[in-house]
Amino acid sequence: MTDQQRCAIWNTIASFDGPGNRDGAYFNSLRAGGRYFISRRAQVSLEDTARYNDRFKARLTTWLVDQRRYGVTCPEIFPDTLEKAEQFRSLTIYTRADRLLRFIGDQTENIGDYCKFLSPLPTMAIAWSESIGTSEVDYLIDYLREKGWIAEKPVNPVLMSYLITVNGHARLAELNKTFTDSSQAFVAMWFDPSMEPVWREGMEPAIRDAGYEPLRIDLKPHANKIDDEIIAEIRRSRFIVADFTHGKKGARGSVYYEDGFAHGLNTQVIFTCRKDMLDDIHFDTRQYPHILWEKPEELRHQLAKRISAVVGDGPLR
Repeated sequence: MTDQQRCAIWNTIASFDGPGNRDGAYFNSLRAGGRYFISRRAQVSLEDTARYNDRFKARLTTWLVDQRRYGVTCPEIFPDTLEKAEQFRSLTIYTRADRLLRFIGDQTENIGDYCKFLSPLPTMAIAWSESIGTSEVDYLIDYLREKGWIAEKPVNPVLMSYLITVNGHARLAELNKTFTDSSQAFVAMWFDPSMEPVWREGMEPAIRDAGYEPLRIDLKPHANKIDDEIIAEIRRSRFIVADFTHGKKGARGSVYYEDGFAHGLNTQVIFTCRKDMLDDIHFDTRQYPHILWEKPEELRHQLAKRISAVVGDGPLR
C-alpha cells in the first residue's frame, strides 16, 4: 500500500511503499531522484543533522541517482552506506552543470523542441545536479546558458521552457561519447590460474550471451607496449567488465587503472567481484553496484542480464 509520507533523507513529500518484511522502509522521492530502500538504523542515523548535513545528503542523492543509471532500480541504504558516502567527494561545478544538461536533454523528446518546466526547475533537477536548492540550480542554468548549450524563454510567469542548442547537443555527444557500433567488451581482471574457470565459465560466455566479443589483453598477441595496447583496446570497446577479485597480495592496481581510464572516456563500466571480497574493495569504487558472485555459472547469468539491461543487446546476439 502506497501512502504519502516524508522522504527519509530530505524530509520532503514522498510516497511511502511500506516496510514489507524488512527492517526498514521503501520511499519514492523526487528529491532523492526516485525509489530507494533505507534500513531503520540508517534512517535513525540520518537524524544526526550535525554529522549528516545537506551537503552530505546531496552527495548521497548523487549516489542514488547514479545507482539507478547503472541499472539498480531501487538502491538500498544501510549504516555502512552512510559511512562510505562520507568519503565521497562533492562533484565539481562543471560536472554538476553537465548532469543538469543531461537531465534537460532526457526530458526533451525531439531535437529543436522546447521542454517546459514549472519555474523553478523540478525537484528532480536538484537531485540530478547535486544541488541543495533552487538557487544552486539557477546558478548552473546561468552557466549552461552562457556556454551556449541551452536557450530559455518564459511561457508565462510560472512556466519556463528550455531548448538544447546545437552546441548543447555537441556537449551531450561528447559526454556520451562511446563506440556504440563496437561489438567488443574489454575485460579487466586478475590474471591468475584460479580465475580461469571464472573466465571460461562465467565472464566469456556471459559477454557472448549478451551479443559482444570479450577481449582479455593477456590473450591478445601484440608487439606494442602493454599500456598503450590497453588504452587502445579500451577506446575501441563498447564497455568494460571490471572484476575486483584479488589474491593475498592485495588489490589489482591494473584493474583500478583500467576502470578509471574507462570512466574518463565515459565508457560504461560493469563491476563484479567475488562475494567474500566486497569489503576489501577500495571506497572509490565500492559505491558502484557490483555483481557479487560465488560460482562462475552464477556470474554468467547475472552478468549477461546486467549487460543487456545497462548497455543493451550487442550486434552479435
